[in-house]
Amino acid sequence: MPELRLLPLISSATEIVHALGLGSFQVGRSHECDFPASVLSLPICTKPAIPVNGSSAEIDALVKDRLRRALSVYDVDAALIRRLAPTHIITQTQCEVCAVSLSDVERALQIEFQTRAQVVSLQPFALADLWADIRRVAAACGCQDAAAQLVSALQGRMAAIQQKAKSAARTPTVAAIEWLEPLMAAGNWVPELIQMANGRNLFGIAGRHAPWLTWEQLREADPDAIVVLPCGFDLARARSEMHWLTERPDWRDMRAVRTGNVFLCDGNQYMNRPGPRLVESLQIFAEILHPELFPPALEHTGWERL
Repeated sequence: MPELRLLPLISSATEIVHALGLGSFQVGRSHECDFPASVLSLPICTKPAIPVNGSSAEIDALVKDRLRRALSVYDVDAALIRRLAPTHIITQTQCEVCAVSLSDVERALQIEFQTRAQVVSLQPFALADLWADIRRVAAACGCQDAAAQLVSALQGRMAAIQQKAKSAARTPTVAAIEWLEPLMAAGNWVPELIQMANGRNLFGIAGRHAPWLTWEQLREADPDAIVVLPCGFDLARARSEMHWLTERPDWRDMRAVRTGNVFLCDGNQYMNRPGPRLVESLQIFAEILHPELFPPALEHTGWERL
């Protein structure tokens, strides 16, 4: 294998790099790359262009304003990247809001400096795209055999969870909430995970971006379970934003609330990060929807009951 200097600029890419056994070649990271913990000492090459400590509504307004003016939501430190001299820069084309995009990187490369780095752009829209992205990174780095082994192992673990979930006595209806104000349902790979966990997803379509959702739609659907997994939020942050739902006058009338089936998830680490830990995301859905079959192994780390 030739000498590699890898620079993943999205958190899922960092996880893919390490899962492929290439972590020792990583020379930098994005501000969102935080797993495994060993990457925290690496130079940070990106930062958000907007404040990210506001409420859901405030962040939404700032993001929409940036995109309306054709401005990136993220800044790339081109000078630092030049000093790091990566052989490969790994980014994504899936969402310009969720993570540093291909256009962000191309803008930095074109305006700030010249580099011979190979830009590997991941394209995660559905679960099958994760397997393709793992193979894409491996092919660029010359370790295709490692990709085949990793994909097989991850798919095997998912198949085992799915098979066990199929034995559940019921298939509960699920509303997966990806943003709280304004309301947004989860899309892309999340509907697939819910189906694999033997749940019936009510909103969002597999392979498509997360759709907007009205309170009236959620109230009328009256799901068996509400799973809140805000993009970029950990458990504590998700809990702090729940007032957007819990303060509505008819919140307590909903079936999921009455039966104690409202759940918070660490969407930042799991559901909204299209890397190897989507297996754990599937496990979380299985634990939430079928506690009689799945012990709460990831409770308090990946999920908790409201």
